Amino acid sequence: MSAHWLGWLVAFPALMSLLVAACGRWPNLRESISVATAVALFAGIALFVEPVTAGARPSLTLFEVLPGVGLTFTLEPLGLLFALVASGLWSVTTIYAAGYMRGNEEHAQTRFFVCFALAISAAIGIAFSGNLLTLFIFYEMLTLSTYPLVTHHGDVESRNGGRVYLGILLTTSIGFFLPAIIITYLITGSITFDEAGLFGEAGLSVLGAGALYALFLYGTGKAALMPFHRWLPAAMVAPTPVSALLHAVAVVKAGVFIVLKLSVYVFGVQFLADTGASELMMWVAAFTVLGASLIAMTRDNLKARLAYSTVSQLSYIVLGATMASSFGILGGGMHIAMHAFAKITLFFCAGAIYTATHRKYVSELDGLGYAMPITFTAFFIASVSLIGIPPMGGIWSKWYLMEGAADSGHTAIIMVLALSSLLNIVYLLEIPTRAFFHNPRPDTPRNWHEAPWACVIPLSITATGCIVWFFYPLPFLKLLAPWAP
Repeated sequence: MSAHWLGWLVAFPALMSLLVAACGRWPNLRESISVATAVALFAGIALFVEPVTAGARPSLTLFEVLPGVGLTFTLEPLGLLFALVASGLWSVTTIYAAGYMRGNEEHAQTRFFVCFALAISAAIGIAFSGNLLTLFIFYEMLTLSTYPLVTHHGDVESRNGGRVYLGILLTTSIGFFLPAIIITYLITGSITFDEAGLFGEAGLSVLGAGALYALFLYGTGKAALMPFHRWLPAAMVAPTPVSALLHAVAVVKAGVFIVLKLSVYVFGVQFLADTGASELMMWVAAFTVLGASLIAMTRDNLKARLAYSTVSQLSYIVLGATMASSFGILGGGMHIAMHAFAKITLFFCAGAIYTATHRKYVSELDGLGYAMPITFTAFFIASVSLIGIPPMGGIWSKWYLMEGAADSGHTAIIMVLALSSLLNIVYLLEIPTRAFFHNPRPDTPRNWHEAPWACVIPLSITATGCIVWFFYPLPFLKLLAPWAP
């Protein structure tokens, strides 16, 4: 495949958003174009799997602003993995969004699908970034394109949530990420991603390396490390398909993907291991894993509970990066995929429950499993995958993360991961338990049933994916082969 295709693949969803906007008066055509665009994007990205797995690193520079500094796209295994997950799940999310938006008679549906396409375009730009400048540009584009989605309802609560969302993400990126890029350029003379890292010969002190690493990770606000995590629960005011986009398809996955990419291609795994520069942020991630899980246990609002679950689960991937171990990178990369399928299923289920019953609190779900067996079975499957129990795909990422902790000598992190799994059981399995084993509330109508098929089919597909990836994790392992044992 020619490297010129990289530019077209990044631009394709944005260009098609113009056609989506032009078809706003014909909803069926508008949504058909959205789904077709998603499928075509995934197919185009998939064509690069074989050459990248074989060792090719296609690269395209559109223009330069300084010698060696320009808008550059380069495809490598981590970026390809993120691009495949984002584009693949965009297809089912678009189908789900059509059913949800119509079922709830949401306004401004055309604007919704246009912004959705722009967000995916930005996510693919992040995945294909060949240097820190390109990464920063598309990171900001993703923030700005998702802001109208977060504030979609237009009420006071949505506007307040949008201000928190935009305020934290822009403050961290401009205040931390951008200075970190400038410092990196001044020290190394380069901001181009390198498989050997950029700091090997720079003579950077341990303290300086640790401070710069912390600046990068906190600058990546989309990774939702505490205390810069509040934007994520605040964004739950958005429609459920947006929550799925935020938590599984694009935004948070972009954040943790960037953490992995910075660790591998800017600092270098060996440099982090030799200097211990990532040690502090590893414990910040461990605190976030447990702290967010404890908060999730206290939330009765279903989407809020899932939001704090996401904050916790994202830090699994940050842990994988900060362990400074090949096993950790492998586990973090696997968790990008496994968490994506499980978490998008959980949010699809939450949206289906709201569409069918207009209930959004955990305490209101008693006995609903009899009316919505498919939805709550899918919720159970995805929950078990996040917990890390066979035969669900989530076991693989947790296995390699624990291997990484053992390999790097951080045995306490194994205990953090194990305790987090126990907390996951408490706050996730309560939902299907209430649905299937509690008596229905007295005010539950007898004629309630599953949400529209456009909601139920996507959640069934993604739940099935949680099982399939347990038995067939090979596609992800092949992509992540550079970090395999």
